[in-house]
Amino acid sequence: MNMNREERRQKAVIAGVDTGSYDLFASLDELAELADTAGADVIGRFTQNRDGIDNATYIGGGKLQEIKEFIVKSGADLLIFDDELTGSQFRNIEEIVDVRVIDRTTLILDIFAQRAKSSEGKLQVELAQQKYRLPRLIGLGKSLSRLGGGIGTRGPGETKLESDRRHIRRRINALEQELETLGKRRARVRERRSKLSVPTIAIVGYTNVGKSTLLNLLTDAGVYTQNQLFATLDPTAREIVLPDGQHAVIIDTVGLIQRLPHQLVEAFKSTLEEAASADVILNVCDAADPMAKQQIEVTKTLLGELGCGDTPVITVYNKADLLDDVPEPLKESRAVYISAKENKGVDRLMEAIADALSGSMKEVWLLIPYDQGSLLNHIRQQGKVYAESFEEAGVSIHALVERKILKSLLPYCCDGREKEE
Repeated sequence: MNMNREERRQKAVIAGVDTGSYDLFASLDELAELADTAGADVIGRFTQNRDGIDNATYIGGGKLQEIKEFIVKSGADLLIFDDELTGSQFRNIEEIVDVRVIDRTTLILDIFAQRAKSSEGKLQVELAQQKYRLPRLIGLGKSLSRLGGGIGTRGPGETKLESDRRHIRRRINALEQELETLGKRRARVRERRSKLSVPTIAIVGYTNVGKSTLLNLLTDAGVYTQNQLFATLDPTAREIVLPDGQHAVIIDTVGLIQRLPHQLVEAFKSTLEEAASADVILNVCDAADPMAKQQIEVTKTLLGELGCGDTPVITVYNKADLLDDVPEPLKESRAVYISAKENKGVDRLMEAIADALSGSMKEVWLLIPYDQGSLLNHIRQQGKVYAESFEEAGVSIHALVERKILKSLLPYCCDGREKEE
């Protein structure tokens, strides 16, 4: 059952255990923002310091009784935990507090279910939901049977989620096969780009830092933007022309988040592979956010897991208009401060992209026969032509070209300089 903005917003209580493994209070702030995005107002928050998680109730029986009393007095509809719960923990907690209980991962999955628009996005969300709920079927039974549905029950629907394990496993297999087919199609698109030597730029970063706003500014893409977490899920690819005249494709990818559930990383891997195959990555963060450095590190960690360690990365500090003093980054740091909203600093960003791509370019002097017109057109469109003249044997051209096509150009070299590379 979907809950849109016109329906009554649910009242939620959030809770977490501080074991010292991460900044719980910053994470709870983020959890509250996630709850707001899903359609709930946080009316209370509870924390407990413990050396470890309570196996039965996650937070401990005493603290759970305290939470129950608050829920009864306040009329809260929902209890959200800032971590993943086991099936038995779901069951035990609900028996005590007598309201619906969800965890951080369920909440994020619910938001993804609301946001997914493309068929691939919807399949990815359902796959992540099914994989997460399969080992928790027993504990989730009571939650799913509660009347009214709401946050945490969007997506495939109650009937599917209450089915037996064999049915869910069959559904998981079917989803994986469908996504594999779509993934192959996406891979073929990337292969065509590679054959055409079209440089690809991937926009990655924390959710709600202005990635879609930046894409719209650079390309007039018309991508939906909203001051909410995970406003867009589906990747959008558009062409841009860089200051040196080079054409490139720029792609917006799904937003990241601290402690992003591994089910989502796995489910959206085909989408994130757009970043893995990119020639340049824009790591966008919110310059005015005190957690900006952590946002950058979250992205770097995931990029490392995807095998992007050798890809040039430009750190883009967006929303610089909110800063009192904008620092001047070192040139070698590959960092740029911009305001996508106010269209400031974008020229510097475009120059930084061109510079990063030039590292994969090589200056050459060629004599291209007239019967190789397609090759000549490719150099003109994807490279940078410094000089060009028409000779008896063909077109003499001095240009900057991609190193990955040098081998195909060797027969047409004039002075052999590039052969030394």
